[in-house]
Amino acid sequence: MFYSGGVPFNLARNPNYIAAFKFLANTDLDGYVPPGYNKLRTTLLQHEKINVEKLLQPFKSTWSTKGVTITSDGWTDAQRRPLINFIAIIEGGPMFLRAINSEGEVKRKEYIAEKLIAVIEEVGAKNVVQVVADNAANCKGAGMIVEQKYNHIFWTLCVVHNLNLALKNICAAKNNDGENDELMWIKETVDDAFMIKNFIMNHNMRLSMFNEYSDLKFLAIADTRFASHIVMLNRFLPLKDSLLLMVVSDKWAAYREDDQGKARFVKGKVLDDLWWDTVKYIVDFTEPFYSMLRAADTDKPSLHLIYEMWDTMIEAVKVCIYQHERKSHDEESTFYDIVYAILYDRWLKSNTPLHCLAHSLNPRYYTEKWFSLVPNRVRPHEDTEVSDMRNKCFRPHLNSKMAKVEVYGSGGQVFERSNQMPRIW
Repeated sequence: MFYSGGVPFNLARNPNYIAAFKFLANTDLDGYVPPGYNKLRTTLLQHEKINVEKLLQPFKSTWSTKGVTITSDGWTDAQRRPLINFIAIIEGGPMFLRAINSEGEVKRKEYIAEKLIAVIEEVGAKNVVQVVADNAANCKGAGMIVEQKYNHIFWTLCVVHNLNLALKNICAAKNNDGENDELMWIKETVDDAFMIKNFIMNHNMRLSMFNEYSDLKFLAIADTRFASHIVMLNRFLPLKDSLLLMVVSDKWAAYREDDQGKARFVKGKVLDDLWWDTVKYIVDFTEPFYSMLRAADTDKPSLHLIYEMWDTMIEAVKVCIYQHERKSHDEESTFYDIVYAILYDRWLKSNTPLHCLAHSLNPRYYTEKWFSLVPNRVRPHEDTEVSDMRNKCFRPHLNSKMAKVEVYGSGGQVFERSNQMPRIW
């Protein structure tokens, strides 16, 4: 069945497949005929759709009490059709809502806003807390339209996408009239690494030599993959010894059938200790970026951690850069100032009142242990920025004629809640 039908082997891991065969093996079903092609694609499919809707109903019943986050993203399927998907994020995890084919449509902010509003109305506007999408200009414009129509819904830029853009600004900086001269060495190192990888991967004999010395492989990373530059550089470090053995081998020197200029360039870089030191430095000071990106790029709730993660990440980057430059904490670093400006700009674009609200409601940030870990650390209720941003979450509800304020305590701080806003602890 698997081989003649070309069925993916992953089906063998499907619990429904295993359960079905166990049921058949232990049940007397004389004369049973499995459903045919037409039945599978028509009536049985409709019945299963109804069954899935029933299974989802308990999750939908929590929308009015716990709130919903709507996420949207664009992608291209195997037939190159541009699709936009919409997913509801709830306590139980992500729930697919719909995907639309936007082929032939210009994705203006009005078009995206129209589709988002339709999904919000389907979920129920009073149940939606925020909408999350990427940082494209048309998406930002659509977010403003949504916020104007629903003053209680927040538009939030995707934190992971924002971090990836920050990494691109640093690792793939464009030299605009000398504006990014301080960052060009990073781009040059990344370009050199891509050159080495592509030269070996695209030449059969060079790849054969490489495989003789290394059990690890190069990673073929798509440009759309988050932090692709850092992932690629990070793989280079464990390959260092294998690459060194390869370029000093007799086979490397004897083979003359490819571009000898590129071969000499690859050998020169691999034998250059300063180049490897630079690769290690880039991996080290971007590690806090990558760690935060990986922590946020999961199905686990992280809204209550984002504000603190940004602060911690920026400080960790500073420590790494200052240690490398052997400077004291009160000295100035031109390179760090540039990196900080990029990170701060990205933080301003991604920080929302919801991040501050969730941060201020997290009991962890009121403990003595957390407070004492970093000098001059301020508890959320004593932080002016956090308090001001948090209060913005309540103003649309407090201004409503239907608003009914309740009070909750957390770490000695008093918070307000209206009857139109989902309960947030």
